[in-house]
Amino acid sequence: MTSPQRNDIELAYRQIQEEICSAIAIADAGGSFSIEPWLREEGGGGITRILQGGKVLEKAGVNFSAVEGTLDPMMQQSLKIEANNFFATGVSIVMHPINPHVPIIHMNIRYFETDRGDFWFGGGIDLTPHYVMPEQASWFHKQLQATCAIYDKDWYQQFKAWADEYFFIPHRNETRGVGGIFYDHLKPDASHSKETIFQFSCAIGRLFPVVYSHLMYINMGKPFTPAEKEWQLLRRGRYVEFNLVYDRGTKFGLYSNGRTESILMSLPMEARWYYDHHPNSESPEASTSAYLRKGVDWVGIE
Repeated sequence: MTSPQRNDIELAYRQIQEEICSAIAIADAGGSFSIEPWLREEGGGGITRILQGGKVLEKAGVNFSAVEGTLDPMMQQSLKIEANNFFATGVSIVMHPINPHVPIIHMNIRYFETDRGDFWFGGGIDLTPHYVMPEQASWFHKQLQATCAIYDKDWYQQFKAWADEYFFIPHRNETRGVGGIFYDHLKPDASHSKETIFQFSCAIGRLFPVVYSHLMYINMGKPFTPAEKEWQLLRRGRYVEFNLVYDRGTKFGLYSNGRTESILMSLPMEARWYYDHHPNSESPEASTSAYLRKGVDWVGIE
């Protein structure tokens, strides 16, 4: 079997963007994705697709990009490589719902290679409920576990632990949500060919609309109060803090002179920051806060 080349990966990711937007637009049943192709002066470009003001989704972004160019010293240091030129392609998604009982979700799949012949895959998918419902978090993690097991039975536990570490907000001492999986610098080895890793990457991309459509359908009709909406806006604030301070994709995009609007499409339209806010100890909000920690065995929760 021929090993996938950059053009093969780029075309597959472009198709996955199309599939995701089609499925999510159907699930929303009220909005549609605008399509904005763009070019990067240094090389390459992408397609940004945004849904705003939908029936379920307040703002949803699905980015595809395939860019190339010269690595500046800051990027070389960040990536710990000495190469001069790079090519990168990927799909990046963040969705912010209207109803606080529908969770925020993020997904990213990406491929990176240099002029020195180095290459690797990275990505992940994680869930950020405004109100943690353990049975839904467990279902989400079971879907990830089953997908990982097709390619390597150990990957779910490895990538779940990696996600717990990555999607952590140190200055808040809490995880961004209920986690998921995260991986980076995934390269061929004795057990995994480039084709296997590529197929795994695509499988994660195609899992996204399955899991999120389901979570949209079962939660979008639930009533909510003004107080629950305020809590949603506070949780969005924490999401913003992570994305602007710690997220590697945001930093890479800005360092590489990426398209600002596409990079910052992950930010919600509205968020809140109240000074020294603490939920009442017996409230659903406090229950959610208690789950925002590393090492929760979501698959084992019934």
